[in-house]
Amino acid sequence: MTDLRPRRTARRAQNSLLGQGEPMVWLTGGGLVIALLMIVGLLALIVVQGVTNLWPLPVVRLTLDDGRVVMGEITREELYRPTSVQLDALSPASARRARAEMEANGGMLRRQLVRVGNFELTGDHFQWVDHVNVVLEERPEWAVVFERVAWGRFYGIPKAFLENGQPVAETAEEVWRRFTALHSTVVARRAQRRRLETRAIGAINARLEAARLAMRAAEIRHGTASAEFAAQRRAYEQTVHEVSNAFAQISSEIAALNAENAKVQLIVQTGDGRTATLALGDIVRAYPANRLTGMGQLAVYRSRWWEFIADEPREANSEGGVFPALFGTAVMTLLMSLAVVPFGVMAALYLREYARGGPLLSAVRIAINNLAGVPSIVFGVFGLGFFCYLIGASIDELLFAAKLPNPTFGKGGLLWASLTLALLTLPVVIVATEEALAAVPNSMREGSYACGASRWQTIKRIVLPRAMPGIMTGMILAMARGAGEVAPLMLVGAVKLAPELPIDGSIPFLHLHRSFMHLGFHIYDLGFQSQNSEAAKPMVYTTTLLLIVLIFMLNVIAVQLRTRLRRKFASAVF
Repeated sequence: MTDLRPRRTARRAQNSLLGQGEPMVWLTGGGLVIALLMIVGLLALIVVQGVTNLWPLPVVRLTLDDGRVVMGEITREELYRPTSVQLDALSPASARRARAEMEANGGMLRRQLVRVGNFELTGDHFQWVDHVNVVLEERPEWAVVFERVAWGRFYGIPKAFLENGQPVAETAEEVWRRFTALHSTVVARRAQRRRLETRAIGAINARLEAARLAMRAAEIRHGTASAEFAAQRRAYEQTVHEVSNAFAQISSEIAALNAENAKVQLIVQTGDGRTATLALGDIVRAYPANRLTGMGQLAVYRSRWWEFIADEPREANSEGGVFPALFGTAVMTLLMSLAVVPFGVMAALYLREYARGGPLLSAVRIAINNLAGVPSIVFGVFGLGFFCYLIGASIDELLFAAKLPNPTFGKGGLLWASLTLALLTLPVVIVATEEALAAVPNSMREGSYACGASRWQTIKRIVLPRAMPGIMTGMILAMARGAGEVAPLMLVGAVKLAPELPIDGSIPFLHLHRSFMHLGFHIYDLGFQSQNSEAAKPMVYTTTLLLIVLIFMLNVIAVQLRTRLRRKFASAVF
């Protein structure tokens, strides 16, 4: 008689949840949910912090039990567990309030982080204030926030408006009226002075440097005793005479603008009763925080966003805008893509379509896969040594000998940073292109060969068009990784501050040898190199949000191109 027990056991195992793979479905699905929650949580934190950072807050004046007065914006509140030393330092009244609050909050106290500003008076940008030490909290009606070119924000109440050193308004409302009437004119003069200092004087310096380099080139080629050198020396001396007159004229214009702006000043009283004099020319933006309506707050918010996107950084990058970093990131990413895609596609074409299988091909593929795991800082060291010190120094000796020992291409710059990141992302493009080429059916190749086409004609007209969506996928992945890299850029071109863009109106228009700013490096500088981490923390979130939006926009453009190609070659979807 046949034993049915093994068959029944197999049937029960097959019908069990484990046999049907049900636990693995829940496990893999749970892993996907956890990964999505982590990504969504991170993005939500960046979006919330980045979007709300520039919204204007009310100004409060806090009177403490020891008589001190703190005035500013409350940027954050938190609970903390005090030490015995901190509790012993409290006054008797504060100690009673502290015991009651600790009983209600499980042994923890509440404190507020106040942005006090007035750095030249207080020496601090932020100050922690224990809630139990506050005996009076007010919102002064005419508390004004002054955002300045230097020294950060200033919080105070307007007391007088001076013109030519004489007070013309002595009430807060009159002072504010005079300020709003004249500030736009002062800002226009400051912008004109800035243009003269950068463009006009920059053009003079460029002309003088060109004449000096021409004289230096004549000295190198013909010697100091030659007629060519004598002619270039006379031309240089003539240029010095001409630019000296032009420089004196521009300097007088700048001095006149400074004198006009110095005629108008504000006398402001701080929360603790001290007074300070503010020049209107140093004020970027001002608003009475506690008198703003919803539309007024929105106007300040919009103005800050426009400044953040379109202006240059100031105050050690912790305030102002990030336009140079935004522009440098976009240009470097595009140059990197233009460099990596052709070479990556050609390498993948050879490996997939031309190379014969064997140990050498396997070794090359292993090397490519290993290259994808090399730390990015290693690529930065390679780029510094190979591109900057070897290739760049050779270019300087051949084409820019007159500028030596000051390097032109023998240092970090936009070109070398783009090529370094192109090497970093090359394995991504090669692997994605190989997968795309392998997905093209061999029947299409054979049909092309049967019609008499050569191998290159088949690749050009049959294989590459249908593999283009996959190639675009590789380019998207390369752009996403390259745009966010920081470590290599610290060695091959990205700097803390470079307000001069790598593109301008002078030939050759795009100056690939110039250093540039990068959003990723800007985030690193704000988070770890800022003199005040609390002051820079909101800017870190906002800059990170801008970097994510930039990468997203570049990827959207690439995805749209890929979608069009897929529609054109519907049979090659993979």
